[in-house]
Amino acid sequence: MSAPLEGIRVVDFGQYIAVPGGTQTLADLGADVVKVEPPAGDQARSIGAYGEAIMRGYNRGKRAVVLDLRDPAGRATALRLAASADVVTQNLRPGVLAGFGLGPADVRAVNPGIVYLTVSGFGLDGPSRARPGLDIAAQAESGIMTVTGEGGGEPQRVGFPVVDHATSLVVAQAVLAALLRRHRTGEGDEIEVSLLDVAVHMQMVNWGEYGITGAEPVRKGNGQPTAAPAADVVATSDGGIVISAYTQEKFAALCELIGRPEMAADPRFADNPARVANRPALLAALSEAFGRLTSDRAVAALAGAGIVAGAVRGYGQVRNAPDVVASGVFVTATAADGTGYEIPGLPYRSARYGRPAANDHVPALGEHHDAVLAELGTPEPGAPA
Repeated sequence: MSAPLEGIRVVDFGQYIAVPGGTQTLADLGADVVKVEPPAGDQARSIGAYGEAIMRGYNRGKRAVVLDLRDPAGRATALRLAASADVVTQNLRPGVLAGFGLGPADVRAVNPGIVYLTVSGFGLDGPSRARPGLDIAAQAESGIMTVTGEGGGEPQRVGFPVVDHATSLVVAQAVLAALLRRHRTGEGDEIEVSLLDVAVHMQMVNWGEYGITGAEPVRKGNGQPTAAPAADVVATSDGGIVISAYTQEKFAALCELIGRPEMAADPRFADNPARVANRPALLAALSEAFGRLTSDRAVAALAGAGIVAGAVRGYGQVRNAPDVVASGVFVTATAADGTGYEIPGLPYRSARYGRPAANDHVPALGEHHDAVLAELGTPEPGAPA
């Protein structure tokens, strides 16, 4: 069965995560993604293990070319490549590609149906439009760090580049929508995505509560601010679990499960406001009950009572968890140096084409340069030294 985006060409000038991650999704869906890098390569290639992880996670199955956009010949070739594409994506500093004659208007002049997507740190219209922007700056300025961490502690970043990755999903969504519209109307599009907008949008529930109550969200560690037990961590004999049983019905079922039915009528725990106010006492009672069980046994017991719970797992445990193994979300690929590795693939499956196997590899710098330029009919297509 052919992949959904077979026949679609994407020319990707992106670096690091936000744009390459979006085009990785398009590649997994069958698009021909041509990764355009400067002679020194995507900056991720030169920042150690973290950069290698970025390359492995967000650049599988792409074709790599090297173009020096400071050179007129490189710029001319880049424009010809864009003219051959359905989609152009980039997250270079605002104005850089336009300065090379590769901005949206330049590409649209040679390819009216192009879908041209730009990712910036803070948007292209505000006072910070020229500022460099990375995941951590967006976490800080969107409020994410304000609500992450223990109450009374310092602001904390989320433990992975959450805004960059979320932006990559938005990039893929926006491109797919634009391609569908072009299929219907024949018209291309110009799309702008900012890390800051994505980071703000991710906090939808917090913004909703802020609008309702007028109270600034604050760091409180684990647990929902207005419900209990909700996302609360409870110790077990071999680690910990999270529990959410904050409706009256579920809380009563939880009390029955731990052999403490009287807790449901205890004034300290009679409703959500009371349970939130007395959360330490509530968690102490739950830890006493579940501290005698392993996390797996505790989760099984809670699931049997219809209560949402999950074991707190490390990465090794996650990889070997039966549900993760059964889902097949991890796929195999090959790094640029030939090393085989596993990485999460697309987090969904299709009845038509399943989950892409991703038995492909991360391209070496300029690996496909000659082949791609030969397709354009460019004479003497060797990669720059």
